[in-house]
Amino acid sequence: MAIEPIIPASLKATYDSLHFAPAVRKGGTLYLSGVIASLEEGQEGTDEQYAAGAERAFEQIDLVLKEGGASMADIVSITSFHIDFRKHIRALAAVKDKWIQEPYPAWTVIGTTELFDPLGFVEIQVTAHVDR
Repeated sequence: MAIEPIIPASLKATYDSLHFAPAVRKGGTLYLSGVIASLEEGQEGTDEQYAAGAERAFEQIDLVLKEGGASMADIVSITSFHIDFRKHIRALAAVKDKWIQEPYPAWTVIGTTELFDPLGFVEIQVTAHVDR
């Protein structure tokens, strides 16, 4: 069974320049690359700003899942990599709860020191399963 890259049109330039797929499918499982939630230049990191960055990240996750024929309800596992998570975990969790309903997937929260985007505060990676 071959690996199939999942590449929404709006993310094709990233695929071409950085040489990684937003997601790949192997059988009925989609493995999404990490999506970085970030502040905008000059922002201090208020709850509202963290929530806006998280919202943009979950919108991208939703886009990639849909491109792969899945939905947020198909997520079985989330791994998130946080810079100073105590500053933004409440805002992030509130946004996550808007997008992901019961039954909740597994979720692993990991602290780290740096992300690819210097304005990023969390990188969210998900795995989804769709019965074919």
